[in-house]
Amino acid sequence: MKLESSVIAPRSTVLSTHAGLWWGLLGVTAFSFTLPFTRIAVDGLSPLFIGAGRAVVAALLAGIALAATRQRIPTRVQWWRLAIVAGGVVAGFPLLTSFAMTTTPASHGAVVVGLLPAATAVAVVVRTGERPNRSFWVFAIVGAVAAVVFAALQNGGLGSLTAADLLLFGAVLAAAIGYAEGGLLARELGSWQTVSWALIVAAPLMGVLTVVSTIQQPPAASPVQWLAFGYLAAVSMFLGFFAWYRGLAIGPMAQVSQIQLVQPVMSIAWAALLLHEPIGWATAVGGLAVIACAALAVRTRLKDRPRTDRPPREEES
Repeated sequence: MKLESSVIAPRSTVLSTHAGLWWGLLGVTAFSFTLPFTRIAVDGLSPLFIGAGRAVVAALLAGIALAATRQRIPTRVQWWRLAIVAGGVVAGFPLLTSFAMTTTPASHGAVVVGLLPAATAVAVVVRTGERPNRSFWVFAIVGAVAAVVFAALQNGGLGSLTAADLLLFGAVLAAAIGYAEGGLLARELGSWQTVSWALIVAAPLMGVLTVVSTIQQPPAASPVQWLAFGYLAAVSMFLGFFAWYRGLAIGPMAQVSQIQLVQPVMSIAWAALLLHEPIGWATAVGGLAVIACAALAVRTRLKDRPRTDRPPREEES
């Protein structure tokens, strides 16, 4: 018996022209809590436990979803590509941001991570061999420079980047590579299926790291910190992708993908409301500069590409 993928609406269903945008916004809203909740969790749990443990919990959920819908097993080549996705979005980004949040405010991290949409666009260009015009590269480079200058000035001046900043830039690079490869692979395996299989690929390593972190520093968190960890595992690492990829599937994909640009703004707002972090002029200006450059880079690339707003292919089994 074949089960239809949950992220693609049946063709007979009439969807609002704004449905894709609303699903995309729901996914981005879910992701926007990631840095603030990581900042809360690291006060009681080790960053290694947070980064690895959340992936283990998400992998359990992914395994249940894959088994329940009887998804087909990826091919040998697809397993290697899934390893790239896993290295970027399952291991790289969560671990690096968890360690970064031990020493830097969530609002600061949100501005740096605001470079992610442009970085992802660059990764896709490199991966697919696209040749965008010069404006794309100008906006992407200016955005990167703006993020570096912001991080340096907040730490006391140019040339004063901290280890946390380097971790955040590494997280952006890892996620961009993972998103780019995952986006291509989703055309073959399906969107949420790609993320789920990537979680399965990373599960053995993440499980070992979770055990090691537990031995080195036994968890001693408050209920609030455990709730923050639970959110990171169930929503940021898994359920958020269902809404995000459903929005992309409904489309128009080009417009929905740009909703990601509001994520750093929302993260900064949550940091102020939940963590009472002061939002000074430097954070506001830096955030706007990075987001503006990312938006221009993404829009420039989209204008250069042929219009292919059809949803990614979803496999049935």
